[in-house]
This record gives sequence, structure tokens and C-alpha cells, in this order.
Amino acid sequence: MINIKTKDEIEIMREGGKRHALILSLITKKIGVGISTNFLEDYARSLIEEEGDTASFLNYTPRGAKRPFPAALCVSVNDEIVHGIPNESGKILKEGDIVSIDLGLTHKGLITDSAVTVGVGEIEDEDYKLIEHCREALYLGIKAAKGGFHVGDISHAIESFVKPLGYGLSEGLAGHGVGYSVHEDPFVPNEGKKGTGELLKPGMVIAIEPMITRGSSRITLAKDGYTYKTRDGSNAAHFEHTIAITEGDPVILTK
Repeated sequence: MINIKTKDEIEIMREGGKRHALILSLITKKIGVGISTNFLEDYARSLIEEEGDTASFLNYTPRGAKRPFPAALCVSVNDEIVHGIPNESGKILKEGDIVSIDLGLTHKGLITDSAVTVGVGEIEDEDYKLIEHCREALYLGIKAAKGGFHVGDISHAIESFVKPLGYGLSEGLAGHGVGYSVHEDPFVPNEGKKGTGELLKPGMVIAIEPMITRGSSRITLAKDGYTYKTRDGSNAAHFEHTIAITEGDPVILTK
């Protein structure tokens, strides 16, 4: 079932989304050589608590998971695509790493979801291109998310940009509805045909999130039960915004 949010609810999500964007920005500024993923987790929790909000991912159990997610933040490094657990991996970031930061924030009972990928110090040219192309894919997907269009239009916009560049689109990983829960309908894949899938209606709120790799689209799940990695060990990038569907252009809530 797809939930349509009221204007008041979307305004709350816009307010929470501004806080969300600031927190992500502050976290990314702390990323550097010698910084631990544990530190990023602790810093995220402190920023969220300072504003009286809560971490949406912490103790959330998605469908099929064997345990609740044990962190507020997802930190995925290099070949980790999504859902890296910062306070269990305890990684120390090094020069040349690329790092995806994914955060869910609950503000006044409503959830926003957003992610960015950044480099640590000097990174390879191909990783820089990967990051920039993933960011561009996100905004092309958002541009296609107009009221009266379909989910497949978003999917097609992302796929038709990413595939000719030679990147892999992480199989099975996709965007989703968000707001009352971390994951809601509709499913928003990063591959698809125009005019297919759910009709985009004003009041729908969705998270669009391309996840692309320098190699194959094939993925594998780590032993922790959450971290998805590229099967061939190639680096991956991930960008995400929560948007509200309108009669015209969508509204980015997490900026």
C-alpha cells in the first residue's frame, strides 16, 4: 500500500530534511585519513540527539533480517555498497578510500532518508568519476519524478545514463517510499522502462538512491547480515535524497 502524505506531514519532513542535510554535511567534513567509522557513528548520534530527533535506522529490523540494525549510521567503504555497520567494523579510513554515509532521521515522527559518497584525501580518477556520475544519476532520477509519470520513468532515467558509461547497477538494491516507516511502497528500482510501475501521485514521498559500481552489478551479503558488497571487489558509490511528488517538479526534502 502506498501512503499519501498530507501537506502538513510533508512540511514536517521538509523541516526534518533540512536538519538531516546539515547532519550529513557535518559528518562528511569529519571524514579523513585516520578517522574511524566508530567515531563517525558516535558523532552522528550526538548531532541527532542535540536537536531532539532520533536515528531511524538504529534498532530497525527490515524484512528478512535476523537482528535489528545496531547503528544510527551506515558507513560503507570502497567495495561495500550499502548498510556497512560502523560500530562493528571499526575501520580506520585511509588515503584513497571512498566512503558512503547513509542516514535515516526521524523528526516529529516522520522519517527522511539520504546518502552521500565522498573520497578520503586523494582518490583515483576513476573513483572520482564514479562518485560524480552517481550524483548525476540521482538528479536525473529526481528530474523524472513528476506527478503523472511512473516509477519506471525514474528507473529508466538512471539506467540510461549509468549503463552506457560502463558502470554496474547493484542488482536488487533500490529506492523506496519513506515517511511513516524506513521502507514503504513503492519499490523504486534503478533499472526499468518508461511508463511502467506505479503512477506517481502528488503527496507520495520516495527515496531515490542509485548505487553504482566500477565493475559488475553482482552483489554479495557480508556475514554481518547487513553489508552488501560488490562480488568482484570493485568500488561502489551511493547517493540518495528523499523527495515529495507534486503536480509538477518534485521537491527535494533532504537539502
